[in-house]
Amino acid sequence: MELNKIYKGNSLTKLKSIADNSIDLIYMDPPFFTQRKHQLSSKNAKQKFEFSDVWENVEAYLAFIQRILIESKRVLKDTGSIFLHCDKTASHHLRLLLDQVFGVNNFRSEIIWFYKRWSNAKKGLLNAHQNIYFYSKSNNFKFNTIYQDYSLTTNIDQILQERTRQLNGKSTYKRDEKGQVVLGKEKKGVPLSDVWEIPYLNPKARERVGYPTQKPVLLLNQIIKIASDENDVVLDPFCGSGTTCVSAAFLKRAFIGIDISKDAVKLARKRLDKMVITQSDLLQKGKQFYLEKTPKELYILKSIGAFPVQRNSGIDGFLDHHFNGKPIPVKIQSKEETLENSIAKLEKASNNKGYELKIIIQTNSKENISLLELNPDVKVIKSMGLKIQEIKSVQKELIPK
Repeated sequence: MELNKIYKGNSLTKLKSIADNSIDLIYMDPPFFTQRKHQLSSKNAKQKFEFSDVWENVEAYLAFIQRILIESKRVLKDTGSIFLHCDKTASHHLRLLLDQVFGVNNFRSEIIWFYKRWSNAKKGLLNAHQNIYFYSKSNNFKFNTIYQDYSLTTNIDQILQERTRQLNGKSTYKRDEKGQVVLGKEKKGVPLSDVWEIPYLNPKARERVGYPTQKPVLLLNQIIKIASDENDVVLDPFCGSGTTCVSAAFLKRAFIGIDISKDAVKLARKRLDKMVITQSDLLQKGKQFYLEKTPKELYILKSIGAFPVQRNSGIDGFLDHHFNGKPIPVKIQSKEETLENSIAKLEKASNNKGYELKIIIQTNSKENISLLELNPDVKVIKSMGLKIQEIKSVQKELIPK
């Protein structure tokens, strides 16, 4: 089978045509046993992509996956690994299958792909992660450590100092003959853990092509970097819209993609021509980039039962309950703002939203606008700090001079 091509056909049949011990890495995102037909339209709604994930029973599903795994093990090099993507629907079954085919001792990690999702009306906890099982063919598997930044609470100064254990087993700083603390070796950061927070593809992302269950290239990039090197061969037997192949090509790996859908294969080949990869501000700039509220503002919002809103100059938060079925936005007067400007910003941010009650938290006592001058749906509440200042001022005036 030629490299750097996407083949249409049954995954099991195509796998049998691949030579033994010829693949460095396999990533597969097989059907999840959802027992439904998945479909989605492209952005321009001109084309609809769909695939069936309906099975006679769980035994039929598992028998199919088992045959795929057996062939996958055959084509993998001894230094190769497999990453199987699944969710809660059948993950417990698939883990047992992987143990049977690849061996319990070759289990490496259960990766949790965690992402933020919009709330839904379904009763129960919100689904916000999927599982990726990482198995190797042998103990001599390829692995490249990826390092991440230390957390904001980490005392890096301490990490850069060597430690030793005392006779009682307690860890302490290592010191030289002069009593000086011994500095340790250069640190690269924290090794990547098995919980990955990589954003789900935004509905408006340029990378999104309208294929059901499309995964972000950034997720595949991380997998491919971990378990392969440049010029290695990456195989995806359920390539769908071709995300794995795009990632492999971008990272200078050879690839083989297989999918039974003619539309999927056509779409995947088209994606390889354009190579659109959406970057994530969350990953590049970190969570702190999105956090604008000061500790004081967060405290004020928490004290009135409101959750914060970041990156919005007119609304700082929303109360955790509604008024007449509508959300209640909250604006905290900043140190530089007049009360009138705060109200104007809140009104502008709330324009055409239909809010029936809006709240201003006044923090500056230098001005006072009559409530009669405000819109009836805007209410001004003095912050606790402002009330205390006013009490102090009154008490000061009452003290005889």
